[in-house]
Amino acid sequence: MPPVTRATPHWVVVGSGFGGSVAALRLVEKGYDVTVVEAGRRFEDHDFARSAWHLPRYLWAPRLGWRGITRITTTRHVSIVSGVGVGGGSLAYANVLYRADPHVLAHPRWRGLADWAAELAPHYAEAERLLGATPYRAAEPGGPDDPGDLLLQDLGRDLGVEHTYRKASVGVFLGTPGRTVPDPLLDGAGPPRTGCTRCGDCLLGCRVGAKNTLVKNYLHLAEHRGAFIRPDTEVVGLRPRGAEDGGDGYLVTVRARRRWGRLGRAEAIEADGVVLAGGVLGTTRLLATARAAGDLPRLSERVGHEVRTNGEFVPGVLLPRAVAHGLTERVAITSSIHPTPDTHVETLGYGAHADYMSTGLTLLTTGGRRRALAWLGTIARHPWRFAQTLVPFGQSRRQLMLLVMGTGGGALRLRPGRRGGLVSELDPDDPLPSTSAAAEDAARRVAARTGGIAESPLLDAVAGIGLTAHPLGGAVIGASPAEGVVDADQRVFGYRNLLVCDGSVVPVNLGTNPSLTITALAERAMSRVPAAQRSPGRADGVPVPLAGGPGQDRS
Repeated sequence: MPPVTRATPHWVVVGSGFGGSVAALRLVEKGYDVTVVEAGRRFEDHDFARSAWHLPRYLWAPRLGWRGITRITTTRHVSIVSGVGVGGGSLAYANVLYRADPHVLAHPRWRGLADWAAELAPHYAEAERLLGATPYRAAEPGGPDDPGDLLLQDLGRDLGVEHTYRKASVGVFLGTPGRTVPDPLLDGAGPPRTGCTRCGDCLLGCRVGAKNTLVKNYLHLAEHRGAFIRPDTEVVGLRPRGAEDGGDGYLVTVRARRRWGRLGRAEAIEADGVVLAGGVLGTTRLLATARAAGDLPRLSERVGHEVRTNGEFVPGVLLPRAVAHGLTERVAITSSIHPTPDTHVETLGYGAHADYMSTGLTLLTTGGRRRALAWLGTIARHPWRFAQTLVPFGQSRRQLMLLVMGTGGGALRLRPGRRGGLVSELDPDDPLPSTSAAAEDAARRVAARTGGIAESPLLDAVAGIGLTAHPLGGAVIGASPAEGVVDADQRVFGYRNLLVCDGSVVPVNLGTNPSLTITALAERAMSRVPAAQRSPGRADGVPVPLAGGPGQDRS
């Protein structure tokens, strides 16, 4: 194939979530041509579902013609909730932006590769600035806490850790409720913003325009600097264009999504460098499939290993109506406590229009090998409580979820299955736990205090299939290909100009919401990519080797 002439080298970013958006902005700032490929559609604020019952705009199931913002992927051991669309997980996440605790950044699994706390500090600060991180506050100055906050404070007192209670750092423009003003967060370079109305519908996509999604900061700035975003396009293949190590660039095979979710013909995008940012599932699937097909034979055998759930369990409590009054007048998550240094608990509200989510909940059942029998036994002992969980209408106004995360816990392995899916296997050396005593205890305590009904996800109660919205790992950072898939700068071992910038690089459970850490890690990785070079003596220029570039001289 003849060389491709361009004025500047061209990078393709696969995915537009927290890592991909950072990559798009920073690469275009360095003088590269950038194309962002996103599987989902582009959403304006008014495009989001008004109710979770509006499945085509809420859920991602393209074969059914549903092209919403939330994808639910279920394997044998875990159900994973992830975001889809231009802006990735920022469209559907619960707005929380916490830094990882220093002891997590000093975990032995990656401690020797960098002084993560010191090196990430300036990148955390920059990510907080662009994402508009701010401590949550009530709509009225000095206004009362909502019922979820009050119950979390009570739980903290019961556990003797009330001193750990704090307001969440959220990526929301709080402003004056409902009032639209010129960009208040990016020195006038961003779009107009509307103050949060505390409607609680954050997980459905913010129709108000208050959520600081990536389309209002990183992606907005990247597009205005020349980055091109290609939505509705699946990346189905990746291989070097010439040299086996990617030194001559890559061919990124894509298929555009047509009407009713069908994929069109395959076409190849030529790139001098590639950033993989499709999330744990997307990046792991693409790398594992490319390795199995012989397209990326130098890839580490660790692809798909050390996939973690962030130590996450999500029980809930169906509160009595009197206790739940005002529960939805907030953002999704407003505060947290630490029952232990390694355990983090937040209250999560679904909002008033998310009754559909209640269909996936049932009576909390203590874990065990025969979970289905235990669940049936629980129903037999509490038939009236069970009956109350069967009618979802109006329940999201009363549903208080407890998002429990921990730094401990095991891992999974993901490998390609039939028909392009992923198959999970328990890590034999570090298996994923099927239950959490801390999560069950928290739910039962809140239920006992309020007279509510303790609940858990249905698949967890019946089959031990847990739920996480914060998967990590699969292409983890390591000291060598024997320990990981990427180096400390997130460059893929064995390849030049190939990086991974999403949660799949994180080798440990962070024990708190990972979005800010993923963003900071991507900022750090992009800071190490040199600026674009133009070939001297030619007007059009040609791609030139990026000295010291990503993955160079890696074996």
